[in-house]
Amino acid sequence: MMKNPRIKNKKAYGKTVKAFKTLCSRTGEKGATCADIAAATALPLNTVRELVPMAADEFSGRLEVTESGEILYSFPRGFTSRYRGFGPFINRFMDGLIRFSVKCGIFVFKIWIMFMLIGYFFLFMAIAIASLFLSMAASSSRNSSRRGSSGNMHLSMNIFNMIIRLWFYSELTKSRNYGRRTYGENRKTGKPLHKAIFSFVFGDGDPNAGWEEENKKALIKYLKDNKGVISLPEFMIISGLGPDQAESAITAFCVEFNGSPEATEDGTVVYCFNEILLSSDKTNRKSAGLCADSPLNYKTKEAFSSNPEKMNFWFNLINAFNLVFGVYFLYNAASIGHVITEQSSYIYSVVYVFLSVLLRINPLPLITMVLGIIPLVFSFLFWLIPVLRKNHINKKNETLSFENFRKLMFLKIWDSPLSVRKKDLDPLPKETGRKNPDRAKDAVIKEMGTYAMPEITLDHSNGEVYSFVELEREKQALEKYRLAIDVQKFSIGETVFDSGE
Repeated sequence: MMKNPRIKNKKAYGKTVKAFKTLCSRTGEKGATCADIAAATALPLNTVRELVPMAADEFSGRLEVTESGEILYSFPRGFTSRYRGFGPFINRFMDGLIRFSVKCGIFVFKIWIMFMLIGYFFLFMAIAIASLFLSMAASSSRNSSRRGSSGNMHLSMNIFNMIIRLWFYSELTKSRNYGRRTYGENRKTGKPLHKAIFSFVFGDGDPNAGWEEENKKALIKYLKDNKGVISLPEFMIISGLGPDQAESAITAFCVEFNGSPEATEDGTVVYCFNEILLSSDKTNRKSAGLCADSPLNYKTKEAFSSNPEKMNFWFNLINAFNLVFGVYFLYNAASIGHVITEQSSYIYSVVYVFLSVLLRINPLPLITMVLGIIPLVFSFLFWLIPVLRKNHINKKNETLSFENFRKLMFLKIWDSPLSVRKKDLDPLPKETGRKNPDRAKDAVIKEMGTYAMPEITLDHSNGEVYSFVELEREKQALEKYRLAIDVQKFSIGETVFDSGE
């Protein structure tokens, strides 16, 4: 959706808005027509017709059709601009600042989280290996304490065995696929480690990031195929929006692509985009409209991660490895502290003595913070973010699938508005899957009912039959309006001047 109307003649636009404010503030005045605005401003009628949709978009105007078929513009929400003024400026500034801050924060956090996960893994692995060799050296030099050392050595061997398995059998260290391959076959490059970690923690981005642009292309193509005319229900089907949202969106779409609302002979509002028909494409396009078999552009559900499940398993295992060591050092720092005896935990004692000799200070605060609290907090965050993101994705996909579902249901209702049965709305494609399809169908029928109230009857099996009479009338009026349009009028004709000749 457009962020700011592209107004070429700001002075004329200001007069148009002022005239609307004056006319709509009068007692008994419900709205104003283009002719009213032209009379109040002395602006050319063509100019007024170009500026009025912009005003309706900026101030959330409402379109109504009078008995004579004229379009009446009213502003029930007042004249608070969606684009100008201090409030919208602050909103745009804060939105931009938040997006920038989030991007920077995520970038820094991504780098930090990779170094923390892998860095602590290698640090704790180095500590375990060093403790193993020191334990072996101590056991060989002190035969009198063989029994006491064997327990520590057994623990170190178990840790070392686990590390070897993590290192050699996980897919994390594989930058290439070393599976079976014939001679001369190129090795396939796998996903880099940092991207795999990002995918597990932060996901792979929104798969529908370019959907708005694709939807606009679909709308423009539909307009070209249907003589530059579209109705609000058709716009709802293609965009997947409800009636209220679609009315606001199609007004903005008119501003972007120079469309204008028109009234048919029976007062049905249609939206005309004549300039879209001015194309060098000479393909013979037949007006077909939308039917039950028309292809729809569905949104794609977001996946938790593109990593294989086995890779995510190893990420969880490494984080658990770091968590166990963090708890181990924090517990020993609290229970043993700086009093080291023969009964003290062997790995903790090795680290304490080593840091004491190296730094010549009491290493207890360093062990508590660097080897205890920090990896403990990090491991908690490493799991907390994916859990929260998983919950957000589930809610997002639920909303997305309902939008796809609503789009399909609107299409089926539009195809046969006089006889709508819930059982006839099946089958459902996987993009529109719902846990409770009957409840979702009721919600969509009710939503369409806010645009065109249906008549409800019962069939021979006491099933409800919804008859959208007004929708059928609008559909017929739209077809009649399109049939009366001669697309040859919008042909660009033959070339009469070529700057290259």
